Amino acid sequence: MEAPNAVLVMGVSGSGKSTVGALLASELGWKFYDADDYHPEENRMKMQKGIPLNDEDRIPWLCKLHDILRRDVASGQHVVLACSALKKVYRDILIQGKDDAPLKCDDSGKEEKPVEVKLLVVHLTGSFDIISGRLLRRKDHFMPPELLQSQFDTLETPSAPESFIQINVDKNLSEIIATIMETLK
Repeated sequence: MEAPNAVLVMGVSGSGKSTVGALLASELGWKFYDADDYHPEENRMKMQKGIPLNDEDRIPWLCKLHDILRRDVASGQHVVLACSALKKVYRDILIQGKDDAPLKCDDSGKEEKPVEVKLLVVHLTGSFDIISGRLLRRKDHFMPPELLQSQFDTLETPSAPESFIQINVDKNLSEIIATIMETLK
């Protein structure tokens, strides 16, 4: 794979995506986005009530994230995105957008060569017990620990031809960052 221009730090809630993503972006000097910041209020309310999100809830959110990635990559900005991206189709939307989603284009009306988001997927993985323990200690987050099982049930582990690495969350933060940095070399 040629050098990625974006890194997706993915995994179930509580796996450390935001922490790892922010630190990685800082190390690389790349822009950082936490996908949770882009959930519409309806999605947050649903999760706060303990109702898992479905594809209809997630797809517009993922399309918005794709537009952000594409915009930044087109301007030469490298990006780290922390996002659960539990299904392969969700990761595909982040990279390519959605076929039936309205296309975003600039105001000039001129056609440009489509920008390619070259994504390295970093899958943070761990046992249900470890991650649920982390969630129980977390305060002030809209994702209740009761929804963790639905995330594990939904998770489709990255596989070829996706460009990915898998890192167990039982490693310390510096080991996780070092592993990602080594992969990016």
